[in-house]
Amino acid sequence: MTTTLRVVISGRVQGVWYRAWTEQQAKALGLHGWVRNRRDGSVEAVISGPPDVVETMLAAFWEGPDLARVTAVEQHPHVEAVAPGFEVRQTT
Repeated sequence: MTTTLRVVISGRVQGVWYRAWTEQQAKALGLHGWVRNRRDGSVEAVISGPPDVVETMLAAFWEGPDLARVTAVEQHPHVEAVAPGFEVRQTT
């Protein structure tokens, strides 16, 4: 069984290596998906994998890298196919 979510992380999450940290964490957990900055100052990610591993990543989003200050982690269903691997995408 696979869970796939689109996640929007708000707070002080740009300019603090949040995307690179997310990529590192997701790859270490074996998740698939992507992460990118958004023009509104948030970070958006799609994560896909076993439900328990997705839950682990959701909890980790609240911590982030040392300089991050997360104020919200919103979860949304994601139904589009997710390519294998995990990548950092350009700002949208």
